[in-house]
Amino acid sequence: MATALSEEELDNEDYYSLLNVRREASSEELKAAYRRLCMLYHPDKHRDPELKSQAERLFNLVHQAYEVLSDPQTRAIYDIYGKRGLEMEGWEVVERRRTPAEIREEFERLQREREDRRLQQRTNPKGTISVGIDATDLFDRYEEEYEDVSGSGFPQIEINKMHISQSIEAPLTATDTAILSGSLSTQNGNGGGSINFALRRVTSAKGWGELEFGAGDLQGPLFGLKLFRNLTPRCFVTTNCALQFSSRGIRPGLTTVLARNLDKNTVGYLQWRWGIQSAMNTSIVRDTKTSHFTVALQLGIPHSFALISYQHKFQDDDQTRVKGSLKAGFFGTVVEYGAERKISRHSVLGAAVSVGVPQGVSLKVNRPGPRAAPENSKPTPATRLLNRASQTYFFPIHLTDQLLPSAVFYATVGPLVVYFALHRLVIKPYLRAQKEKELEKQRESTATDILQKKQEAEAAVRLMQESVRRIIEAEESRMGLIIVNAWYGKFVNDKSKKSEKVKVIDVTVPLQCLVKDSKLILTEASKAGLPGFYDPCVGEEKNLKVLYQFRGVLHQVMAPDGEALRIPKQSHRIDTDG
Repeated sequence: MATALSEEELDNEDYYSLLNVRREASSEELKAAYRRLCMLYHPDKHRDPELKSQAERLFNLVHQAYEVLSDPQTRAIYDIYGKRGLEMEGWEVVERRRTPAEIREEFERLQREREDRRLQQRTNPKGTISVGIDATDLFDRYEEEYEDVSGSGFPQIEINKMHISQSIEAPLTATDTAILSGSLSTQNGNGGGSINFALRRVTSAKGWGELEFGAGDLQGPLFGLKLFRNLTPRCFVTTNCALQFSSRGIRPGLTTVLARNLDKNTVGYLQWRWGIQSAMNTSIVRDTKTSHFTVALQLGIPHSFALISYQHKFQDDDQTRVKGSLKAGFFGTVVEYGAERKISRHSVLGAAVSVGVPQGVSLKVNRPGPRAAPENSKPTPATRLLNRASQTYFFPIHLTDQLLPSAVFYATVGPLVVYFALHRLVIKPYLRAQKEKELEKQRESTATDILQKKQEAEAAVRLMQESVRRIIEAEESRMGLIIVNAWYGKFVNDKSKKSEKVKVIDVTVPLQCLVKDSKLILTEASKAGLPGFYDPCVGEEKNLKVLYQFRGVLHQVMAPDGEALRIPKQSHRIDTDG
């Protein structure tokens, strides 16, 4: 009797990889792959009780994969959502005669119902901590006034302002969300705070509205209304109306933003603000995979200015970004340049130098919140730079009121020296230790499953022996494709990584078993799912190294895991002249 497969076994198999077929494979390709594996694993072909039991398990696994992929509806679910989608509650009531698009809609409906049940458990906390530092005594000392004061020989660095804000969101229903926020500020010994409550309702797929109520000790009560609406698929408008009550009376305010997608990566904004600091602002923002460009012009009271900024995004693992901007207006001119870099999975660290007239020179160190596209406007480089999840830390350091070359030099070079020192001595060792800890935890959590996969792979290799013997005889008779040696896993070729261990398994037999008509074709999928394979180094980069003989000539190839491989190839031929 066939051995039943557990849910965990089914959840850890890649059906396409198991059958070694493309994701676009036709029903004929699926059937051919299925028949070939059935002939290999059919229990009736084995008399030994142990081999027969192992064959039953592998045969059932192949049969399960074929059942899912041969049915258009279950295959559509699997392609879109994986095996988890097949386990979603509610599929039993779905009509069998549905298209993939209808199945997608049904799945999304079931998923929304499940999300609604977990709605009360979700919040979206966000916070900002800003600490302003006055370090002008480093460059603009009034020495002549304090020559007789004890301790005057050391520069005085002071914290002159601080701002803390926090907000949380509490979903009430699928369409209603309550938002509570508060802030505290202090500068030169004077401070205050405020608290705000907002209720947001999604009215339709095209818009939402929000009512806001606030109060504080510096300003009186605040009543506000925000509206968002998609006018067309490429155009939207937001409006923010507010009434601020104070000892001077009621101060009304109105801000309206009209935005339009000019192309796939470019958005144009037109903003009108009436009330306190009335202004008209127009801007164009272009955001691509490798760059971010903004140009803006504002006419208003008291500030009118023109702004141009550019940010380059390097396509490296650390998501490095360098940026610069020029802002000129009635208040003066400011040039700003800086960079930011990812230092861990959830943290980004950056710095920007601001040089302007009459502002002087400032250094702004920042750890921002998660990188995300803003709703109406893009922040300047000065406001996005030291981050941990949804918490943003901002440290503006004012160095001098004058344009001193020494201040610009130290503001530019100082953060670079500190960063590279910290990165080499602290960050890099810490991340390496964290990665090792995560890999160890992953290995422990998957140890039982990997052991089972290893046993299944060894069983599959034993079942393949007779088939491989026949394949080798056929290939030798026509000087075809013979797999001499094949290894799968982690190879260490870099001399700087001598301390790391090579973790590979011998897959010569499984690969030879896949040879047909002197050809071996592996699809774009992890090789760990192939019959006779398993993952020897969970969470680490893997490769497949093959030494093979074709027409009596040795060939060799190293292929990254997940990439397609076709052999034989002329480019794999080993040069024997050397």
